[in-house]
Amino acid sequence: TGASLGVITGGSGVLLRRIEAEAAAPQGDVFWSSSANTLGAYEQLFEPYASPALEMMLPELRYPGDLFLPANLHVVTMLVNSDQLNGQAAPQTWADLAEPAWSGRIIIADPANSSTGYTIAWGLSKLLDEATYKAVVANMVISGSSSNVPKGVAMGEYAVGLTYETNSYAYVDGGQTELSLVYPAEGTFTSPEYVALIRNAPSGDAAKKTVDALLSKEAQIALLQVAFRRPSRTDIEVSSYVGLPEIADIKVFPLDEAEAASQRDAFLAA
Repeated sequence: TGASLGVITGGSGVLLRRIEAEAAAPQGDVFWSSSANTLGAYEQLFEPYASPALEMMLPELRYPGDLFLPANLHVVTMLVNSDQLNGQAAPQTWADLAEPAWSGRIIIADPANSSTGYTIAWGLSKLLDEATYKAVVANMVISGSSSNVPKGVAMGEYAVGLTYETNSYAYVDGGQTELSLVYPAEGTFTSPEYVALIRNAPSGDAAKKTVDALLSKEAQIALLQVAFRRPSRTDIEVSSYVGLPEIADIKVFPLDEAEAASQRDAFLAA
């Protein structure tokens, strides 16, 4: 775009609260990216934008009024370290993780500060019966950062990490043969991640052009190859670029993002 970008990184919750604190005099232009179940509580901080790139997006990924634009599609997986199984069979289902033998050996990002952690916790609460869900949660170790989840498994600190495939596949692709992605047999769930224009963004049209660039086919292919972010566009064949399955070959349960957003505070309190 020719624009010079200044980038501030952090957990979704932390960054969104910063944008909220700066709402009277916005310092940022574009928020990239987070799940709708997290962004829904902050709608008032953003403004709609109908990017031309939306023509290549699945209709079901679009947010009402194009307030948020689908940047990519996350698939929740288990990252398993075979060197840390201690003779135990690798989990093949979510319910397997309820077994007492997994206590303290499963890591997940803190749902209060990470949209990744919240999406996974919310999804599991809907996919599993209450008793199984509580047993799985009791076995978890909570990390303050979503990046620490695959890192902890890759370093052998944990046997299983619950995270998005984009975060975990980087370690598999990096040559750690003891690591593998498990797509649970009873099914997993997907969650779109969104980019958005901050309301009254100071850079105006330059911010819109930046969003267009992030959603372009060229950028999404590059992000897939470099960061393994599954595209939101329908004109990219994932398996042609990286060793990940096509979404049609994975058994998935799309999350009700609106419900997750509306019940976020009560869910976290519980």
